[in-house]
This record gives sequence, structure tokens and C-alpha cells, in this order.
Amino acid sequence: MRAIRQSSQWDFADHVEAVQRLRREYAQLPADAPVRLAKPTSNLFRFRDAPDTPRLDVSAFNRVLAVDPVERVAEVGGMTTYEDLVAATLPHGLMPLVVPQLRTITLGGAVTGLGIESSSFRNGLPHESVEEIEILTGSGDVVTARRDNEHSELFYGFPNSYGTLGYSLRLRIELEPVKPYVHLRHLRFGSGKEAMEAFERICADAEYKGERVDFVDGVAFGPGELYLTLASFVDKAPWVSDYTGTDIYYRSIPRYAGPGPGDYLTVHDYLWRWDTDWFWCSGAFGLDNPAVRRLWPRSLKRSDVYRKLVALDRRTDFSRLLNLYRGRPQQEPVIQDVEVGVERGAEFLDFFHSEIGMSPIWMCPLRLRETASPAAGRAHVWPLYPLEREQLYVNFGFWGMVPMRPGQRRAHHNRAVEEEVSRLGGHKSLYSDAFYSEDEFWRLYNGEGYRRLKHTYDSGERLLDLYAKCVGNK
Repeated sequence: MRAIRQSSQWDFADHVEAVQRLRREYAQLPADAPVRLAKPTSNLFRFRDAPDTPRLDVSAFNRVLAVDPVERVAEVGGMTTYEDLVAATLPHGLMPLVVPQLRTITLGGAVTGLGIESSSFRNGLPHESVEEIEILTGSGDVVTARRDNEHSELFYGFPNSYGTLGYSLRLRIELEPVKPYVHLRHLRFGSGKEAMEAFERICADAEYKGERVDFVDGVAFGPGELYLTLASFVDKAPWVSDYTGTDIYYRSIPRYAGPGPGDYLTVHDYLWRWDTDWFWCSGAFGLDNPAVRRLWPRSLKRSDVYRKLVALDRRTDFSRLLNLYRGRPQQEPVIQDVEVGVERGAEFLDFFHSEIGMSPIWMCPLRLRETASPAAGRAHVWPLYPLEREQLYVNFGFWGMVPMRPGQRRAHHNRAVEEEVSRLGGHKSLYSDAFYSEDEFWRLYNGEGYRRLKHTYDSGERLLDLYAKCVGNK
């Protein structure tokens, strides 16, 4: 590999030394205590009281080791944020094939916990552009897993394992070329059915009205107001918008919809267009108010800042107590991403508008990039998140609070979403609260395949299992 070092103070020899040090530290952790990572950020929304136990220091794995602009690959530490990864690749005119929308999502997190963005209709999910992964397994060994070596089953089973089989220390990933600017076209639709049909056509052709389409996502503001955003790389832009200051990206979508010239962003600002306002969730802190927005420092308009504020609220119970004091109904946090086949997408939207009533809703199409079965007899390419080959899915993301009515069961709205997604043959991501029974969970997330991997790579069960971590919230 033509290694272009990202720091004169760090090279692969340092990485090897860090791996050896981590193995020693892992071996010294109490065998009867949960293993926790010491890291400054998190994008999980399974909040829990952290036990007072030693934490594994993985700070040495937060670097881009090398970028090869000829081969279009990068060697990256598993704890490296996409913000740092993009900063290292864009100067070479390259980007990861899928860049999840929040800056502090880590590459390792997006691979073991899944990620998605508007290039996913052509590039699949982030783990599909990984060529090899160096993993500290639950057994304390360090293995390099690839599609074609003795650890191929771990390679394919690592996505959606959420750190219950091991932790990624280094990943080799593919990159793709970019152009300096992105042209955005926003198309309005009057029903979920129309929007889903448009997703199918546009994603199949990867073009619209003669212009190539490199990115596709959308927003449903209500049952009769949905927008699909088609974005394309371009060499030049007549202007560029800035959504890092007083203007708000999602509010620009209706404004630029229609027959006009659309909108333009630098490629950097396109990749982070959602992060400044955490999609639209910054409104919970008053940032949709122009006066508040002007006073809020630009450097603090970031998803990781908002997430820390939410975590503080959960710890202090402030919002619940405030609602109680004001005599307002208690609210249930409904923070989820789900995948539903495009042909059932309109059904899901009808259910969601009727039973949940939250808006906006993010919509992002995806299709698996890798369609060949990796092993004879294996039904799915990525067995722990079993999506169908050749099927176009739509990811629906919704993040907010829903009022509770008297007599409703615990987690009423979240459970309703789980039940409807299962009815429609879809799946949901596990970064947030889940309420499945153990039998249903293992049926949906391939318990048999998971247990086989667990036995091979964590036979002593040093790490929690997937159900205990994602549903038991341990």
C-alpha cells in the first residue's frame, strides 16, 4: 500500500504497539465485570447508568493511519470519527463510500452497529466497503477478518454485533472520488405512495431528467407533503448555501423545491448538512428560534453537543419533572431507524402518521451492494441483519417525543413501531431502545448464527450477548 501517513508522530509500528498494549489491558480487566470502552462520544440512545468498573482505553485507535489515493483505500483506526476520516480523504478528492450523517459516528461503530446515508441506494451500508477488519475478540485474541480467510464468518457476522463479539482496531476501506460541489434538487410529492414509486424509479436509473444522481434521501413533513432530494456531484456551482450559521438545512427543502435551479453545497457541507441541527432535533433546544440561533455559538451547533444535553436531561429527569409540574402529559422518547421494503413503505407511513403522529420523518433508500452469498447454504450476505439481496429498502428515521395517554402500556409507541415493522417484513436498528421478547429478537436477528460466532470468538462470554446489551440495556 502506498501509505500516506496522516501524522508524522504515528505510524503502523505505533499501531502494532498499541494493539499489544490493549491486549494486555484487556487481559487484566475483571473477568466478572462488563467490558466498557473509555471514549468521549457516543451515538447510542440506549441510555443506562454506567457501572463503576474499569474501562478499556481505546484512544490510540482514533487515527487515520494512511490514505492511498491511487488504490482508493484507507487504513483507519476503529475509533476514528467520520469527521476526522473525511478531513483526511477530501484533500485527495476522495470520500468513504457511505458517510453517516453525524460527525462523531466512528468507523468501527458504523460497521459493528450499522450506518446509512444518501449514497446507500448505490453503495449499500458502511460495512460493505470494508476490505478487512482487525478485531480484538471477546476471547482476547486479535484476528484479521476478511471475506476470503479463515475468519470470514466473523467478517460477515460482525455488522450488527454491537461490540458483543469484539472491537474493531483497524479497518481497510474503499474510497470513491468526489467533485468539489453537490447540486441538490428537491421534488415534492403529495402521498407516500407517490414518493415510494419515485424512489423505485430514480434508484433503479440513478438519474433524473438527464442528470446523474449520486445521492438520494427524503423528508416527510406530513401525509401530503413529502420531498425527495436528489444530489449530484458537479465541478462548478453558481453559489453555495451555508447551513452552519443562521439558516437551517431542512427548512430550505420546501423553499428550493420545484422547477427552479435547486441548491448547491460544497461536498464537505453536503456530507454534514444534517449534523448542524441533528436533522431537526436542535429545535428542542430552541435553535429554530432566530434569536436563540444567533446567540448559540457556531462551534456548538453539533450533534454531539445536543446528544450530551439529552443525556444530561435523562440523568436528571428534568423534562419529566417539568411536565409533571406544568400538568402536561408525560412523553415517550421515540428515537428509531427502521428499514422497510419500498413496496410497503407507504403502508408504514400511513401507520406512523395515524398511530405515532410525529414529523418530520427522514427517508433514505438502500440496497445491498454485495449480493453474492458468501458461503454455501447461507441465506443472507450479512447474517445478523438479514436484508434481502436485490431488494430496495427505505430507512425511516424519526427522533422525538410523543405524548402518552392514560392507560397506555410502557413504551407504547416504540412497541407499536416494532410490531408494525415486523408485520411489514422489515428490521430496525438497535442503537436505541428495543422491547422485543427474547424469542422474537433472536428470530429477527439470527440467533443461531450469532450463537455460533459467540462460541467461536467469545467462548468465555467476557462480553455481553446481543440481547442483553440491546434489549436488556446492560
